Amino acid sequence: MLQLESAATLSHEEEPNSCCAKPNRQERHHTEHEDHRRHEHHGHHGERHEAASLSRTAVMATLHCLTGCTIGEVLGMVIGTTLGWANWPTVALAVTLAFLFGYGMTIWPLRRAGMAWSAALGLAFASDTLSMTAMEFVDNAIMLVIPGAMEAGLLDPLFWSSLAVSLVLAGAAAYPVNRWLIARGKGHALVHAHHVH
Repeated sequence: MLQLESAATLSHEEEPNSCCAKPNRQERHHTEHEDHRRHEHHGHHGERHEAASLSRTAVMATLHCLTGCTIGEVLGMVIGTTLGWANWPTVALAVTLAFLFGYGMTIWPLRRAGMAWSAALGLAFASDTLSMTAMEFVDNAIMLVIPGAMEAGLLDPLFWSSLAVSLVLAGAAAYPVNRWLIARGKGHALVHAHHVH
């Protein structure tokens, strides 16, 4: 009887603790599956965050270019209209001033940050040219297409409403260009690399 009790006690003691037991195959598979799902979730979350960050940077770059272009464009259109110039000289002046102000919006903070003129000019040309070209093409094409917009006087609501519509659509056209450039480390990504906003 004593031997039977000892054997029962011994066999009971030899049973491994549940806390120390190795997980069976099903438990291991479940854990691996959970780890994989967690990894996938973080991966998708990271991709979404990266895309949102890229879109936000592209919007800021577009607004930056649009501000400079708007100043130059409005000034050029106002000067050409006031002087009674024909369409093409007015457009030429507006485009020239738009590029000057657009580049100036990038060069000014770079110079304030201590960058040399040659480097600042090179960076401005590299980051803004393609975006502003798209913007100016759309902007002036719309002004030329809207009947009477170029001939309207400064006090005519048609002049200002046409200019406003053309600038909004120009900004919309420049956004995908900026996003494409920034995604490839070009355009305003070059300016952001210098921590200038």
